[in-house]
Amino acid sequence: MRFATYTAAGETFYGAVTEAGMIALSPLFPEWSTLRDVIAAQGLSSLEGSAQGMAVTHRDFTYQIPVPNPEKILCVGVNFPDRNAEYKDGTAQPKHMSLFPRFARSFTGAESSLVRPPENHTLDYEGEVAIVIGKGGRRIKAEDAYEHIAALTLCNEGTIRDWVRHAKFNVTQGKNWDNSGAIGPWLVPFTDAAQLDDARIVTRVNGEVRQDDVLSRMMFPIREEIAYISTFTTLVPGDVIITGTPTGAGARFDPPKYLVPGDVVEVEVEGIGILRNTVADEFDGGPA
Repeated sequence: MRFATYTAAGETFYGAVTEAGMIALSPLFPEWSTLRDVIAAQGLSSLEGSAQGMAVTHRDFTYQIPVPNPEKILCVGVNFPDRNAEYKDGTAQPKHMSLFPRFARSFTGAESSLVRPPENHTLDYEGEVAIVIGKGGRRIKAEDAYEHIAALTLCNEGTIRDWVRHAKFNVTQGKNWDNSGAIGPWLVPFTDAAQLDDARIVTRVNGEVRQDDVLSRMMFPIREEIAYISTFTTLVPGDVIITGTPTGAGARFDPPKYLVPGDVVEVEVEGIGILRNTVADEFDGGPA
Protein backbone atom coordinates (compact mmCIF):
# COMPACT_ATOMS: atom_id res chain seq x y z
CA MET A 1 0.00 0.00 0.00
CA ARG A 2 1.11 3.56 -0.72
CA PHE A 3 0.69 6.56 1.60
CA ALA A 4 0.76 10.22 0.69
CA THR A 5 0.41 13.70 2.14
CA TYR A 6 -1.94 15.86 0.09
CA THR A 7 -4.17 18.89 0.16
CA ALA A 8 -7.83 18.99 -0.86
CA ALA A 9 -10.29 21.87 -0.52
CA GLY A 10 -7.71 23.89 1.40
CA GLU A 11 -7.04 21.20 4.02
CA THR A 12 -4.04 18.91 4.42
CA PHE A 13 -4.49 15.17 4.90
CA TYR A 14 -2.47 12.00 4.83
CA GLY A 15 -3.99 8.85 3.48
CA ALA A 16 -3.81 5.79 1.28
CA VAL A 17 -3.35 6.10 -2.47
CA THR A 18 -5.64 4.13 -4.78
CA GLU A 19 -6.17 4.16 -8.53
CA ALA A 20 -9.46 5.99 -7.98
CA GLY A 21 -8.13 8.62 -5.58
CA MET A 22 -7.19 9.18 -1.96
CA ILE A 23 -8.55 7.60 1.19
CA ALA A 24 -8.12 10.15 3.97
CA LEU A 25 -6.78 8.44 7.08
CA SER A 26 -5.60 11.39 9.17
CA PRO A 27 -9.12 12.03 10.58
CA LEU A 28 -9.05 8.49 12.01
CA PHE A 29 -5.76 9.06 13.85
CA PRO A 30 -5.91 12.44 15.60
CA GLU A 31 -2.95 11.40 17.74
CA TRP A 32 -0.77 11.50 14.60
CA SER A 33 -0.89 14.90 12.95
CA THR A 34 1.37 14.02 10.01
CA LEU A 35 3.03 11.06 8.34
CA ARG A 36 6.15 12.01 10.25
CA ASP A 37 4.23 11.28 13.47
CA VAL A 38 2.92 8.03 12.00
CA ILE A 39 6.44 6.91 11.17
CA ALA A 40 7.74 7.86 14.62
CA ALA A 41 5.01 5.70 16.17
CA GLN A 42 5.71 2.86 13.71
CA GLY A 43 2.11 3.25 12.62
CA LEU A 44 2.19 2.54 8.87
CA SER A 45 0.75 -0.93 9.43
CA SER A 46 -2.13 0.62 11.39
CA LEU A 47 -2.87 2.91 8.46
CA GLU A 48 -2.87 -0.04 6.10
CA GLY A 49 -5.28 -1.99 8.28
CA SER A 50 -7.68 0.95 8.56
CA ALA A 51 -7.67 1.62 4.83
CA GLN A 52 -8.89 -1.86 3.95
CA GLY A 53 -12.41 -1.63 2.55
CA MET A 54 -12.68 2.15 2.92
CA ALA A 55 -14.12 4.28 0.14
CA VAL A 56 -12.19 6.99 -1.68
CA THR A 57 -12.64 10.36 0.02
CA HIS A 58 -10.83 12.69 -2.42
CA ARG A 59 -10.48 12.59 -6.19
CA ASP A 60 -9.34 16.18 -6.60
CA PHE A 61 -6.14 16.77 -4.63
CA THR A 62 -2.60 18.10 -4.77
CA TYR A 63 0.41 16.05 -3.66
CA GLN A 64 2.72 17.48 -1.01
CA ILE A 65 6.12 16.09 -0.05
CA PRO A 66 5.27 12.87 1.83
CA VAL A 67 7.04 13.66 5.13
CA PRO A 68 6.40 17.29 6.07
CA ASN A 69 9.23 19.20 7.76
CA PRO A 70 11.65 16.35 8.43
CA GLU A 71 14.35 17.22 10.92
CA LYS A 72 17.03 16.36 8.36
CA ILE A 73 17.24 15.91 4.61
CA LEU A 74 20.73 14.71 3.71
CA CYS A 75 21.88 14.04 0.15
CA VAL A 76 24.69 11.79 -1.03
CA GLY A 77 26.63 13.22 -3.95
CA VAL A 78 28.63 11.57 -6.74
CA ASN A 79 27.64 8.02 -5.76
CA PHE A 80 27.75 6.09 -9.06
CA PRO A 81 31.00 5.15 -10.86
CA ASP A 82 30.01 6.81 -14.13
CA ARG A 83 28.96 9.93 -12.24
CA ASN A 84 32.37 10.04 -10.56
CA ALA A 85 34.05 9.66 -13.97
CA GLU A 86 32.19 12.75 -15.24
CA TYR A 87 34.53 14.94 -13.22
CA LYS A 88 37.52 13.78 -15.33
CA ASP A 89 39.92 14.41 -12.47
CA GLY A 90 41.49 10.96 -12.57
CA THR A 91 40.32 10.06 -9.08
CA ALA A 92 39.08 6.62 -8.16
CA GLN A 93 36.32 6.03 -5.64
CA PRO A 94 36.83 8.43 -2.73
CA LYS A 95 37.40 7.07 0.75
CA HIS A 96 34.32 8.80 2.17
CA MET A 97 30.99 9.86 0.66
CA SER A 98 30.10 13.46 -0.18
CA LEU A 99 27.14 14.86 1.75
CA PHE A 100 25.13 18.07 1.74
CA PRO A 101 21.84 19.20 3.31
CA ARG A 102 18.63 20.29 1.65
CA PHE A 103 15.76 22.15 3.24
CA ALA A 104 12.16 20.94 3.00
CA ARG A 105 11.15 24.23 1.35
CA SER A 106 13.39 23.40 -1.61
CA PHE A 107 11.07 20.53 -2.60
CA THR A 108 7.58 20.39 -4.02
CA GLY A 109 5.25 17.42 -4.41
CA ALA A 110 4.53 15.22 -7.41
CA GLU A 111 2.67 16.68 -10.40
CA SER A 112 3.61 20.23 -9.38
CA SER A 113 6.09 22.45 -11.20
CA LEU A 114 9.79 22.59 -10.51
CA VAL A 115 10.53 26.30 -10.36
CA ARG A 116 13.23 27.97 -12.44
CA PRO A 117 14.25 31.22 -10.71
CA PRO A 118 14.84 34.47 -12.59
CA GLU A 119 18.36 34.82 -11.17
CA ASN A 120 19.70 31.81 -13.06
CA HIS A 121 18.35 29.36 -15.65
CA THR A 122 20.67 26.38 -15.16
CA LEU A 123 17.96 24.25 -13.53
CA ASP A 124 18.97 20.59 -13.78
CA TYR A 125 17.39 17.25 -12.82
CA GLU A 126 18.77 14.39 -10.73
CA GLY A 127 16.64 11.26 -10.29
CA GLU A 128 17.21 9.44 -6.99
CA VAL A 129 15.75 7.01 -4.50
CA ALA A 130 15.04 8.49 -1.08
CA ILE A 131 14.76 6.51 2.13
CA VAL A 132 12.81 7.58 5.19
CA ILE A 133 14.16 6.62 8.59
CA GLY A 134 11.70 4.78 10.80
CA LYS A 135 13.79 3.80 13.79
CA GLY A 136 16.29 6.35 14.99
CA GLY A 137 19.78 5.63 16.16
CA ARG A 138 23.40 6.64 16.49
CA ARG A 139 26.41 4.68 15.19
CA ILE A 140 24.17 2.20 13.40
CA LYS A 141 26.02 -0.79 12.01
CA ALA A 142 25.79 -1.30 8.26
CA GLU A 143 24.46 -4.84 8.71
CA ASP A 144 21.61 -3.44 10.84
CA ALA A 145 20.87 -0.40 8.68
CA TYR A 146 17.84 -1.74 6.82
CA GLU A 147 16.08 -2.27 10.14
CA HIS A 148 16.02 1.53 10.48
CA ILE A 149 14.18 2.23 7.19
CA ALA A 150 10.43 2.83 7.36
CA ALA A 151 9.65 3.64 3.75
CA LEU A 152 10.92 4.49 0.28
CA THR A 153 10.06 7.33 -2.04
CA LEU A 154 11.54 9.12 -5.07
CA CYS A 155 13.35 12.40 -5.49
CA ASN A 156 14.18 14.75 -8.32
CA GLU A 157 17.05 16.57 -6.67
CA GLY A 158 16.78 19.67 -8.83
CA THR A 159 19.88 21.86 -8.88
CA ILE A 160 20.77 25.36 -10.06
CA ARG A 161 24.14 24.38 -11.50
CA ASP A 162 25.79 27.79 -11.70
CA TRP A 163 25.12 28.35 -8.01
CA VAL A 164 26.96 25.20 -6.89
CA ARG A 165 30.11 26.87 -8.25
CA HIS A 166 29.86 29.97 -6.07
CA ALA A 167 32.30 28.64 -3.47
CA LYS A 168 35.26 26.29 -3.38
CA PHE A 169 33.82 23.50 -1.24
CA ASN A 170 30.13 24.34 -0.94
CA VAL A 171 27.13 23.27 -3.04
CA THR A 172 24.41 24.19 -0.55
CA GLN A 173 23.28 27.39 -2.26
CA GLY A 174 22.80 25.65 -5.61
CA LYS A 175 20.78 22.87 -4.00
CA ASN A 176 18.24 24.82 -1.98
CA TRP A 177 16.27 27.13 -4.24
CA ASP A 178 12.61 27.08 -3.25
CA ASN A 179 10.61 24.43 -5.12
CA SER A 180 13.56 23.50 -7.33
CA GLY A 181 13.25 19.76 -6.59
CA ALA A 182 10.53 17.26 -5.80
CA ILE A 183 9.92 14.32 -3.47
CA GLY A 184 7.10 11.81 -3.82
CA PRO A 185 4.60 11.03 -4.93
CA TRP A 186 4.07 8.72 -1.95
CA LEU A 187 5.71 6.45 0.59
CA VAL A 188 6.05 2.73 -0.02
CA PRO A 189 6.67 0.80 3.22
CA PHE A 190 10.05 -0.90 3.24
CA THR A 191 9.65 -4.63 3.72
CA ASP A 192 12.32 -6.38 1.68
CA ALA A 193 15.98 -5.73 0.87
CA ALA A 194 15.25 -6.50 -2.80
CA GLN A 195 13.26 -3.24 -2.96
CA LEU A 196 16.62 -1.46 -2.85
CA ASP A 197 19.26 -3.99 -3.79
CA ASP A 198 17.62 -4.85 -7.13
CA ALA A 199 16.17 -1.42 -7.94
CA ARG A 200 16.71 0.27 -11.32
CA ILE A 201 16.29 4.03 -11.51
CA VAL A 202 15.32 5.75 -14.77
CA THR A 203 14.92 9.49 -15.38
CA ARG A 204 13.15 10.80 -18.49
CA VAL A 205 12.78 14.34 -19.80
CA ASN A 206 9.91 14.75 -22.24
CA GLY A 207 9.95 10.98 -22.72
CA GLU A 208 13.69 10.77 -23.50
CA VAL A 209 15.68 8.53 -21.15
CA ARG A 210 18.49 10.59 -19.63
CA GLN A 211 19.49 8.48 -16.62
CA ASP A 212 19.37 4.68 -16.27
CA ASP A 213 21.29 2.67 -13.68
CA VAL A 214 20.87 0.17 -10.85
CA LEU A 215 21.34 0.88 -7.16
CA SER A 216 23.61 -2.13 -6.78
CA ARG A 217 26.29 -0.12 -8.63
CA MET A 218 26.42 2.61 -6.00
CA MET A 219 29.92 3.31 -4.71
CA PHE A 220 28.45 3.81 -1.24
CA PRO A 221 25.49 1.43 -0.77
CA ILE A 222 22.53 2.57 1.28
CA ARG A 223 23.55 0.40 4.23
CA GLU A 224 26.87 2.28 4.34
CA GLU A 225 25.15 5.63 3.96
CA ILE A 226 23.06 5.02 7.07
CA ALA A 227 26.05 3.74 9.03
CA TYR A 228 28.30 6.66 8.04
CA ILE A 229 25.73 9.41 8.58
CA SER A 230 24.65 8.03 11.94
CA THR A 231 28.27 8.13 13.10
CA PHE A 232 28.25 11.93 13.35
CA THR A 233 24.54 12.71 13.81
CA THR A 234 21.64 10.95 15.46
CA LEU A 235 19.09 9.81 12.90
CA VAL A 236 15.48 10.27 13.98
CA PRO A 237 12.19 8.99 12.54
CA GLY A 238 11.17 10.96 9.50
CA ASP A 239 14.69 11.89 8.45
CA VAL A 240 15.20 11.59 4.69
CA ILE A 241 18.37 10.37 3.00
CA ILE A 242 18.55 11.03 -0.75
CA THR A 243 20.87 8.32 -1.90
CA GLY A 244 22.62 9.47 -5.11
CA THR A 245 21.96 10.04 -8.79
CA PRO A 246 23.33 8.20 -11.86
CA THR A 247 25.19 9.80 -14.74
CA GLY A 248 23.18 11.67 -17.36
CA ALA A 249 22.17 14.96 -15.74
CA GLY A 250 21.65 17.83 -18.15
CA ALA A 251 24.86 19.64 -17.21
CA ARG A 252 26.95 16.81 -18.66
CA PHE A 253 25.70 17.16 -22.23
CA ASP A 254 27.51 19.32 -24.79
CA PRO A 255 25.85 21.74 -24.93
CA PRO A 256 24.08 21.30 -21.58
CA LYS A 257 20.42 20.31 -21.60
CA TYR A 258 18.99 22.36 -18.75
CA LEU A 259 15.30 22.28 -17.94
CA VAL A 260 13.02 24.89 -19.47
CA PRO A 261 9.38 25.79 -18.82
CA GLY A 262 7.03 23.18 -20.24
CA ASP A 263 9.42 20.26 -19.76
CA VAL A 264 8.10 17.11 -18.09
CA VAL A 265 10.52 15.16 -15.89
CA GLU A 266 9.80 11.62 -14.69
CA VAL A 267 11.81 9.60 -12.18
CA GLU A 268 10.79 5.93 -12.09
CA VAL A 269 11.72 2.94 -9.96
CA GLU A 270 9.73 -0.25 -10.34
CA GLY A 271 8.03 -1.09 -7.08
CA ILE A 272 8.04 2.52 -5.91
CA GLY A 273 6.38 4.38 -8.76
CA ILE A 274 6.86 7.45 -10.95
CA LEU A 275 7.60 10.95 -9.70
CA ARG A 276 6.39 13.33 -12.41
CA ASN A 277 6.84 17.12 -12.49
CA THR A 278 6.56 19.91 -14.99
CA VAL A 279 8.82 22.98 -15.11
CA ALA A 280 7.75 26.61 -14.81
CA ASP A 281 9.42 29.97 -14.34
CA GLU A 282 8.96 31.49 -10.90
CA PHE A 283 6.88 34.40 -12.10
CA ASP A 284 5.13 32.59 -14.93
CA GLY A 285 3.20 29.72 -13.39
CA GLY A 286 5.56 28.75 -10.59
CA PRO A 287 5.10 29.92 -7.00
CA ALA A 288 6.82 33.11 -5.94
